[in-house]
Amino acid sequence: MSMTDPIADFLARIRNAILARHAEVLAPSSKLKQQLCVLLKNEGYIAGYDVRDKEGAVEIVVRLRWADPRTNAITGLRRRSRPGQRMYVRHGTIPKVRSGLGIAILSTSKGLMTDRAARKEGLGGELLCEVW
Repeated sequence: MSMTDPIADFLARIRNAILARHAEVLAPSSKLKQQLCVLLKNEGYIAGYDVRDKEGAVEIVVRLRWADPRTNAITGLRRRSRPGQRMYVRHGTIPKVRSGLGIAILSTSKGLMTDRAARKEGLGGELLCEVW
């Protein structure tokens, strides 16, 4: 069965694992999800990730970062651009998430990058999601 919005599914899996206080999240892998994990790891929102081949299906395992048993590094996730309504922003109109305490992830012509990196490079693009 094909999935309409794999990024929204990935973010929902992470959100659900946080609410259930799991240590890891399993999801089907793609290059875009791997790049999302690289950005989340660099920004300190996840502990790490692994890509593994399980019976022909490639999966990504995201290790969540917990400060203590009740507090996760990710407080919230929001998908901004959807298949039904794409959201594109110019470099001057990239939103600040939670007054700069969170990050926005953009798909630019130079690949995925955070809002700060896109402002520094002077690039706009599709606003994929916000994490805080």
